[in-house]
Amino acid sequence: MEGLSGPLRLLDGTICYALESVEAIEAEYGSLPTPCQEWDLHALLAHLNDSIAALQEGFEVGVVPTRKPDSDGDPTMLLVMAFRARAEQLRNSCTAAARGDRPISIGGVSLAPSLAIVVGAVELAVHGWDVSVACGRNHPIPARLALGLLSLSQLIIDHPMRRSLFDGPVPVSPLASPSDQLVAFLGRGTVRQP
Repeated sequence: MEGLSGPLRLLDGTICYALESVEAIEAEYGSLPTPCQEWDLHALLAHLNDSIAALQEGFEVGVVPTRKPDSDGDPTMLLVMAFRARAEQLRNSCTAAARGDRPISIGGVSLAPSLAIVVGAVELAVHGWDVSVACGRNHPIPARLALGLLSLSQLIIDHPMRRSLFDGPVPVSPLASPSDQLVAFLGRGTVRQP
């Protein structure tokens, strides 16, 4: 969106990407496996919705809470609808938080609002990618978006944050696409594009 600051522009691009990924979901897809070994697609959607709710709360009160998904029992398509609504609410909360200077604690790390927005964008991007892979689309994160997220992620995702939010990096070719480099940095094996 024109006129947005860098972190908000990244978040906006990530929300658009995640919404595109979620559009591929059909009611019967809930039990599909995902790149997150412990979650099927239904559990991943529950986690994604809970992550967005936690991020939104964090931008409002200054601390992103850690909690288990509370929407596991909801039908898959209800989780998809909830994600659409929550993504827009998150965009609004981040826009308001970006106007302030109160630090936001994520995973025990205190960050400026702009950096916390980047962490939220990274979370949405990697899970949008997970959804895409689970649905068989293997739709890469757009190159410009992936490069922006990767360059900032390498600066702000330190060991304590990685332990609580992301897996350790996996090896990837230096010639890999920006999307593959980002997801590998966040602990995902890459997928060959058709």
